[in-house]
Amino acid sequence: MTTTNIWRVKKADDDQLREKLAEAAGQLKEGGLIAFPTETVYGLGADARNTAAVERIFTAKGRPSDNPLIVHIAYREQLDELVLPYPPLAAALMDRFWPGPLTIVLPVRAGVLSPLVTAGLSTVGIRMPDHRTALALLAEAGCPIAAPSANRSGRPSPTLAEHVLDDLDGRIDGVVDDGPTGVGLESTVIELVGEHSIRILRPGGVTLEELQQAAPATTIDNGSAEEPEMAPRSPGMKYTHYAPQGELELVQGDSEAVVAYIREQAGAARERGEITGVLAFEERLMRYEADSVLSLGSETELDAAAHLLYAALRDFDVAGAQRIWAEGCSGDGIGAALMNRLAKAAGNRIICV
Repeated sequence: MTTTNIWRVKKADDDQLREKLAEAAGQLKEGGLIAFPTETVYGLGADARNTAAVERIFTAKGRPSDNPLIVHIAYREQLDELVLPYPPLAAALMDRFWPGPLTIVLPVRAGVLSPLVTAGLSTVGIRMPDHRTALALLAEAGCPIAAPSANRSGRPSPTLAEHVLDDLDGRIDGVVDDGPTGVGLESTVIELVGEHSIRILRPGGVTLEELQQAAPATTIDNGSAEEPEMAPRSPGMKYTHYAPQGELELVQGDSEAVVAYIREQAGAARERGEITGVLAFEERLMRYEADSVLSLGSETELDAAAHLLYAALRDFDVAGAQRIWAEGCSGDGIGAALMNRLAKAAGNRIICV
């Protein structure tokens, strides 16, 4: 077991922040594993050049080795030493969305990063987080940091330091605690196809609509499905993710039909003695009966729902829920990422009513 240190920085001013982060950054330089907040979720960081350190990420998380890692940087200047020359479209997207929840897959320079980071691919996903503490830690460490979400593989991603400790206490060297994260869902991952086309590998904090506005002359492929036998080019493409311990079913369709189906299924499960859970929007919350009925907020405010999702899935685990039903939502805007995560959490158990 490893002693997991905690650095609490939520109310720190800039000078205090640098002082508190010096020890965490020092451990990263020495091959340590440090969890830290970003604007999306908490990440589990290691020096992306250090294979022994990166290997510890896979061990701590129980993560499949063919699942590539995203590299986080503090400055655009770091890109030149990590990736090959990239097209103007990539630079334009960086200008618009960095720092922010957009990961861009680019051709990697040979021998610069640990091969475990790229899972043997010729590309690497890079992003610059839009979070004061994350940027300060990355700058203090002075190296590119590989950082998947700081949870056990397959579990809901952490949006609080407490979630990190629930999964990884004793497995990692430390956690920088700066309170709840912002977006609540991971970054959007894209790759460029030629000079004028974007393929979305994973929907996230930057929406399709925002990409279209930023690059109106660009063709955008939304929702490229990875074939099972292919190596995933981005995290979140191949394996079951974000899942609670109970069996989750995602229910889509007319709202009245959704309510009727979930009420019937939950009632039958309760009669069988199963512990039940329902994840619903505020507009219909009071119409459900289950052992745990949790809210995603209003269906008209999906940004808030995205922020609440992973904590709610973890709350079902605390309640011991064995069967869970979740309402679907619109796929517009951040709803695309929300539905993607719900489908993954359900293991693609999706019912259309």
